[in-house]
Amino acid sequence: MKFSIDPWDPGYGGSVDADLGVSTAEVVTDVEVPDDRWAPVAAQPGLQPPATVLFVDGVRRVDAQVWVDEGVGTVAPGLCASYAAGIVCCCESDGAHLAAFQVRRSLVTAARDAEKIVTWAGTYDVVAAGAPHRTGVPAQLLSAALQVDLAKVEAAVAARAREEARDDLLVLDGQLKGPHPPPRAIGFVKSHDTTYLDSDLGAVVGGLAAGERTPVFRIGRPFPVFSWYLRLPGGSAAPWSGVARIECGGDLTAAAAITLADLAQVTLVRYASAEYKDARAPQNLYPIAGLERELRRRLGEPALLYRALRAAAA
Repeated sequence: MKFSIDPWDPGYGGSVDADLGVSTAEVVTDVEVPDDRWAPVAAQPGLQPPATVLFVDGVRRVDAQVWVDEGVGTVAPGLCASYAAGIVCCCESDGAHLAAFQVRRSLVTAARDAEKIVTWAGTYDVVAAGAPHRTGVPAQLLSAALQVDLAKVEAAVAARAREEARDDLLVLDGQLKGPHPPPRAIGFVKSHDTTYLDSDLGAVVGGLAAGERTPVFRIGRPFPVFSWYLRLPGGSAAPWSGVARIECGGDLTAAAAITLADLAQVTLVRYASAEYKDARAPQNLYPIAGLERELRRRLGEPALLYRALRAAAA
């Protein structure tokens, strides 16, 4: 019996979902080459990474689950959460450093008359969540509303990066959000729960060598994107080990998307993590892993925040 081991820590799930779903989005696969010419694409000889690479990511933590008294004999569930987004700048002059960050604390609830919670450890502003309905679970609605607000903080931080740098590449952790991503920006998706290619073209992904990518294709989501798969160095023998999906804005021309794919290809391989250092290697890029650690530290001590919320409730 032949088998391979997914190098990811099982605590994070798998890098590829065991029940990989098939996307219902319209996918155009002949953007770069016709389907019958699909094959691994090697890095362009002589192409150099940009002098500055910016990595944007966010983290979140629930400090307490709460019940908000609606004043009519009912209570509404809520989450008191701390979350943050930041930028790591990797450049030749200063190396890797935290360039900007923003921390927020919020009370996420569907209660109509909710007010911010002021504690001696910080203030939790109100973030409105959708009202529960027959097909919705309150906990899921609250978590979704929290994620939406975190995405807004990430977008604000990314916009600040665009104001300061012009010759760079901006790497956003996860899928791109919104119809107009920042210029020279890519979304870095390190795990997979959906397949966008049929079995023939999907076999090209499994056949990628380290540093190779697939041809560019287009995904017709509500906000369309161009996308491609890239295998980072350091993965195991598993077919999709070390494979990340990269995407850029669908408002680009096909030629511009292919140029960006070539640039990302020679850039991202430099930041692939090693298995002995990271449980999600090699897709959890070193700058993103470091940014997550720094942001979590800046969220504050959870025990103190919980104690402050208990005191405010009393």
